[in-house]
Amino acid sequence: MEKYIINGGNKLVGETSVLGAKNSVLPILAATVIGNNRSTILNIPNLRDVEIMEEILISLGCIVERVGNTIMVDSRTLNQIVIPEDLVREMRSSIILMGSMLSRTKEVVITYPGGCEIGPRPIDLHLKALRHMGAEIEESYGQLYCRTEGLMAADIQLDYPSVGATENIILAAVTAKGVTVIRNAAREPEIIDLQNYLNKSGARVSGAGTSVITIEGVKTFKDVTHTIIPDRIVAGTLMVTSAITGGDIILKNVIVDHLLSIIAKLRETGTQIYANENTIKVSGPKKLNSIEMLQTLPYPGFPTDMQAQMMALLSIAGGTSIICETVFENRYKHAEELTRMGANIKIFGRVAVVNGVKELTGAKVTAKDLRGGAALTLAGLASKGATEISQIFHIERGYENLHIILQNLGADIEKTN
Repeated sequence: MEKYIINGGNKLVGETSVLGAKNSVLPILAATVIGNNRSTILNIPNLRDVEIMEEILISLGCIVERVGNTIMVDSRTLNQIVIPEDLVREMRSSIILMGSMLSRTKEVVITYPGGCEIGPRPIDLHLKALRHMGAEIEESYGQLYCRTEGLMAADIQLDYPSVGATENIILAAVTAKGVTVIRNAAREPEIIDLQNYLNKSGARVSGAGTSVITIEGVKTFKDVTHTIIPDRIVAGTLMVTSAITGGDIILKNVIVDHLLSIIAKLRETGTQIYANENTIKVSGPKKLNSIEMLQTLPYPGFPTDMQAQMMALLSIAGGTSIICETVFENRYKHAEELTRMGANIKIFGRVAVVNGVKELTGAKVTAKDLRGGAALTLAGLASKGATEISQIFHIERGYENLHIILQNLGADIEKTN
C-alpha cells in the first residue's frame, strides 16, 4: 500500500496554481445526465473520486472521454437506471445522482452512499425533499428504489443548509413542472458553479450563493462547455502549508472571496497574507499565535474541510486554541495521530483543546480520512525527523499529486509502496 515519507524542517517557497474544485466537479458531472446532450467540462483535477463518477456515468450508458484536465460527456446514449453498488459505496457524492436521474429517466436504483467515515451524514433531507416533489422512494436492504410519474415543483424549507440536499433538489427541479423554491439553501461557491453550468445548458436557476434558490423547470437542453472554479480547500491547505513551515508561497488561480474565512483565521496566527483578484501570497511567521476560538460552520463560515489542517497548525502555536466542530461529529480522528507526533490535544465531544508544543517529531501515522490525511502531511512537513503516512489513498481522493506540488515548493517528501 502506498505511503508518504516526509523529512520535515524545510521552509516551503515558490508558486503553484490551484486546479478545479472536487466539490464542484462531482455534482456537475452528475448533472450531465439530465440534458440528453453533450457537455465539455474544463479544469478537472485527476482524483479518484472523479474517476468513480466517470465510471458511474459509463455504467449508465454515457460516453465519457477524458483528455488531460478536460472531460467530455455525451449523455444521449444513457440507457441504465441502476447505479453500481461498489462505486456508490466508495463515494458519498454519488447520492446527488438521485436528483439528476429522476430528472432524466424518472427512475433510479441506488445504494446508500459511502465515503470518509467522519460521522453520520444522513440523507433524510434529500429523501424528504424528493418525496415532496412527487418521487416515490422505497428503502429495502440498503437500496433506494426511486421513481416518479413526473416531478412537480415545490416550496422546500431545509431544516439545515445541507450542500448535498441543495444540489439534489436543484438537479431534480430543473425539469420539474413549475417553479421550485429552496429556502435555507446552502450557499457554498460550488453551488453557484453548478447553477452556472446548468444555466449554460438551458436551465433556469437563480439565487445560488444566497439562502433562497429558485428553479423554473424546462424541457430541453443544449450542448455546453464549462470551466470548474478553483478548489478553495486545496488553496486553503497550501496556505496552511506556508504558515506551518514558515514559508513563502504564492498561489495562482484562486478566488479570494471564497477564502475569506480561512484568511481571517490564518491572520490571527500571525501569518501575513497579500491578495489580489486571483493570486494570494502567504508568508508564515517566525512564531505562530494560538487562536481563541475556531468554529466550523456552513459557508461563508469556516469550512469543516479545513478544520484538520488548522489543528495541525495550532498544535505548534504558542498558547491554547479551542476548536469547535459543528458540522460533523466524528471529525477528530486525526487528533490521535497528531498526538503520536507530539501534539497536545484533548477532545471533549465536538470540542478540541489544542495546547501548542515547541515542536512535533516524526512518527508512523495513518491517514484515516481525506482532510485528516492532509493535516498529517502538513504536520510532517513541520516536524523534526521523518514521518511515514500510510493509507494515503484517502488523501488522493481530494488532492492531485500533492507530494509533487510540495516537492516543487521545496519539501522533502516521497511517495513509496
